[in-house]
Amino acid sequence: MPVLRTVTSVSSAGLMAMVMLACSSADSAGSPDSKNYPWHTNIVSTTFWVGEVLDPNAVDGSQMVSAYDANWYANFGGCDGVVADGRCQTEPRSAQNDYFPTRITPLQNPFYLDLPYDDINIEANLRGRAEVVPWADEPEYLGRAEDRSFSFMKNRWVKLKKGDRICFGQVQDAGPARYDDARYVFGADDARPANTRFNNAGLDVSPALNGCLGFQDLDGSRDRVDWAFVDEAAVPEGPWTRIVTTSPVVVFSE
Repeated sequence: MPVLRTVTSVSSAGLMAMVMLACSSADSAGSPDSKNYPWHTNIVSTTFWVGEVLDPNAVDGSQMVSAYDANWYANFGGCDGVVADGRCQTEPRSAQNDYFPTRITPLQNPFYLDLPYDDINIEANLRGRAEVVPWADEPEYLGRAEDRSFSFMKNRWVKLKKGDRICFGQVQDAGPARYDDARYVFGADDARPANTRFNNAGLDVSPALNGCLGFQDLDGSRDRVDWAFVDEAAVPEGPWTRIVTTSPVVVFSE
């Protein structure tokens, strides 16, 4: 949630610097946020949703679970869409309802997304995450690099931009199709996603983000976005802060 701070005294020069910084951040989607996380531009995004079953025969074909939550469907509160003929299907979202699902009251933030880096289920990622994840040196992550029950990715905030629309969401899964693309996810050179499926998609977004960003397709692979990680303190209030997901990893039973 946004952190509000009260300034009791400041010099005129300091105040002017603060005002200029605030205006710069508000006016440009490319302005640095806290740690100067790099922007990833013109990235194809598909849409996914809790309860979607894309391919029941594929290991990663069901959104009943996520990379970080073995009970995602129940913990979210059910189908993030409409159940028709026994299938959980997506639905259009409206600003009038803050882009929230219309059939359930979600228990977690409906503004969620995935990125192709699974930091707990891929052994090489688990071993190397302390070196590649930019916030690994923050106090809550120090000393937890080998803890498989703790994710460096889950619940992290991402800023997304499409045209003149800017929305925010939390990482709650890994994908699409690739789970080890550290160069794209964390690199500073705007690398293209390694994934070649779904029109070379570099992330999936939830129905809430689909509506908030004004996607052309309800469920397609033509829409493109710019995105960057953002620290929680830099996330402004909006429909994405009505419910903030803070739940830990729910591991899969052996």
